[in-house]
Amino acid sequence: MSETETMKAAIFEEPGRMVVREVPKAHLEQDDDIVIRVVRACVCGSDLWFFRGLTPQTPNSQVGHESIGVVEEVGAAVRSVKPGDFVVVPFPYSCGTCPVCKAGFESVCPHGGYFSACQAEYLRVPEADGTVVKVPGSPEDYSDEMLASLLTISDVMSTGYHAAVSAEVKSGDTAVVMGDGAVGLCGVIAAKMRGATRIIAMSRHEDRAALAREFGATDVVPERGQVAIDKVLEMTDGYGADAVLECVGSKQSFDTAIGLVRRGGVIGRVGLPHDVEISAEGTFYANIGTKGGPAPVRHYDIQGGLLDAVLKGEINPGRVFTAEFDLDHIQDAYEAMDQRKVIKSLIRF
Repeated sequence: MSETETMKAAIFEEPGRMVVREVPKAHLEQDDDIVIRVVRACVCGSDLWFFRGLTPQTPNSQVGHESIGVVEEVGAAVRSVKPGDFVVVPFPYSCGTCPVCKAGFESVCPHGGYFSACQAEYLRVPEADGTVVKVPGSPEDYSDEMLASLLTISDVMSTGYHAAVSAEVKSGDTAVVMGDGAVGLCGVIAAKMRGATRIIAMSRHEDRAALAREFGATDVVPERGQVAIDKVLEMTDGYGADAVLECVGSKQSFDTAIGLVRRGGVIGRVGLPHDVEISAEGTFYANIGTKGGPAPVRHYDIQGGLLDAVLKGEINPGRVFTAEFDLDHIQDAYEAMDQRKVIKSLIRF
């Protein structure tokens, strides 16, 4: 790579301010690296935390953790992909060979980490053999709608599925989904995939509620707090939900989840926690289980069948993208999500 080679990348300048700058082009650094040309990326709800100044973020840093693209370069040790291959890049990178990865928890691989530079024209992917998910063919073989759905399995669809798996959703269950953002909406899809017969979406925004119904929600509850708890208890003969998918991470959302899950039920947690406290005695005496964390994307895309489900058209999670932008309009993409004008912003390259 020439020292003069550059690429465009989204840069966090300060809270409320995203810019696009020319930065050094991503390049191979280790033998197990690949470099991809990004085809699609997007803005995540978790990106809004730093955009709003609610969590720390280094000024003038690259951002973004969701992408799909085409392999441009491969390191000498890479065996699973070659230049020209089309891949999904999960938001965590992982070695793929340690006991943690083999157990299906690549998202917490002790040798791995998380991407933070996907909103750019090129991306370096470390530990490529244990990270990327290969897609048949090339991006040109797929419609825009299919590319959008493939992009969701880099994070939000896999994260929604992790919520359902962690909540132990099974056939015949009543499941409640906390959160009507992209992850929560994908959680509705996941609960249906796993056999829930009643899916209650907690949503007070009609556009999101409508999409939740399209994805399989049987009921929508717009209330919040204790009123929401009372409503769900009334709907479930006073017992509560078998499974709760907590896809927000706020104190109010988790406290509501605790209030409406039935005794012996399980809460699947995938919302990045902020000021959440879990009562050891409260969960103990009600036999309430809490599980979850960052989604093991690669495991669900391959062993969990999410890639196949998307390719076969069995699910269409790309519907969560309700607006698209080019990289030069990254500020608009963030503002649209921040102001709830769109559910999720797609970045087209």
